[in-house]
Amino acid sequence: MAEQAAQLAHQRRAFILDAIQRDGTVRVADLVGQLGVSDMTIRRDLDALARRGAVEKVYGGAVATAGAGASGHEPGFDAKSDLEGAAKAAIAATAATLVEPGSVVALSGGTTAHAVAARLLGVPGLTIVTNSLPVADLVRAAGRDGGTPAPTLLLTGGTPTPSAALVGPVADLVIGSLHVDLLILGAHGVAEGAGLTTPNLTEAQTNRALVASARRVAVVADHSKWGVVGLSGFAGLDQADWFVTDAGMPAPARAVLREAVGELLIAGEEH
Repeated sequence: MAEQAAQLAHQRRAFILDAIQRDGTVRVADLVGQLGVSDMTIRRDLDALARRGAVEKVYGGAVATAGAGASGHEPGFDAKSDLEGAAKAAIAATAATLVEPGSVVALSGGTTAHAVAARLLGVPGLTIVTNSLPVADLVRAAGRDGGTPAPTLLLTGGTPTPSAALVGPVADLVIGSLHVDLLILGAHGVAEGAGLTTPNLTEAQTNRALVASARRVAVVADHSKWGVVGLSGFAGLDQADWFVTDAGMPAPARAVLREAVGELLIAGEEH
């Protein structure tokens, strides 16, 4: 019962975050009608989101946190994890099919790369290189379970960002000494011209090091990332051997991506 309640709360909060991302604001009265729950339940959801820094409470509702639409704003990992959950799960299932047993796979920071990592725990003989603390925690926990042998883990080291990615000179030095078969690469934003971007200058440099270390690159990004431009670019669209996204990606964006990337994969559609 408690697990079901937690799942329902997660779904409501994801709905609220999507609405705020789309409209910039939500009203308690509107959410009560849309979600069919009590005023008190909605207020508890908003309190929980506000404690994580995902929203800012105002009289009668909530708004996007200050600077949330700006190119230099970097949301935390927890705030991003509630967004586009179904799309990320579909993307992860498709991206995981690109990983071969016995290979060396790098995973960048970000919630979509984390979703892919969860799909790789049973791949035999895998070595995972990552600068993501949540990905490292996931692999370490799998290793403690004592079932199927977990992948070998190599954590880069470095200084954590708000999105729990390790970046900076230490991370760059370690990554620069490696050669990986495949990089699973997330992005804060994806746009024609700007390519892949992030609000964090140091993370951009570490992502460039990851791209340089990889024989092949698979970008994982849901439709909400299209048209978003962060402060610093770290890769062009033409550097992606695969671009894995969800069915919500609009047709004009698909046309641009098909022209620019090696192969466009839409999760849930035949290829």
